[in-house]
Amino acid sequence: MELVAFDLDGTLLNKHQRLSDYTLDTLERLRAAGVFYTVATGRTHFAAMPCIEGHEFPNWQIFKNGVEWWDPQQNLYRHRNLLSQSHISELLASFEENQVTPFIFCLEDDGSHRVYHSPLTGHLSDHIANELGNHKNMSLHPIAELSHSAKITNISAMGRPEFIEKIVLDSQQHNHLTAYSGGGIYNPDAFWLDIHHSNVCKGSALMELKAEIGAERLVVFGDGDNDLSMFSASDEAFATDNALLHVKDAATDVIGHHDEDGVARYLRKRYNL
Repeated sequence: MELVAFDLDGTLLNKHQRLSDYTLDTLERLRAAGVFYTVATGRTHFAAMPCIEGHEFPNWQIFKNGVEWWDPQQNLYRHRNLLSQSHISELLASFEENQVTPFIFCLEDDGSHRVYHSPLTGHLSDHIANELGNHKNMSLHPIAELSHSAKITNISAMGRPEFIEKIVLDSQQHNHLTAYSGGGIYNPDAFWLDIHHSNVCKGSALMELKAEIGAERLVVFGDGDNDLSMFSASDEAFATDNALLHVKDAATDVIGHHDEDGVARYLRKRYNL
């Protein structure tokens, strides 16, 4: 039995941040073939939902680079290695210095999600705020209301690449934090940033899931830095043609471009779909 895991942006999704009709049909064939597959993405569950619309991924899904798990069959969350306000307080100054708005994702006791943010700085942060504001189980709040007892899953942001890189470098001064960034897929000037606890990653989450379901092998697909942990944990790792060069070097093989159904075309050949 194999566990197959897909990154989303730059891998399974096309340039419109959606699953193409060809990929949707391929996933249905994969399900019918009895293959155990899932997504492993840096996106939050809510941010991923519109992107994967059209296909019900049936198994545990991995979000926020392993911090958040979602079981669509039981409507159940799992969360790993949460942060506190004290974990991030020093780093918040870096966001302010670089004029990037941090969005701090927190869990409430009733299962809802709250997002705290500083004043919005430009169209990229406006875009995030508008997107988050459309989710019924999530609410936006000023950062001044962030409680010292808050259960923080991650910090996300978008900004120009040079400013995002400065925040990544600052985060590396804190051993308990891991920061991933990337961009240029949909907008060359829009780089994303995700920061969470260093004890969790896609690789560790997938190894836990692999053991839980009794899979013998792990096969993964990705394109970015936050996919490298699952590449190193896998038996086979495939990078899309649009992947970063060092990600391609870490892969077992390179397959087609994300905007040309590269993953789906490979799956049809591998599993004779």
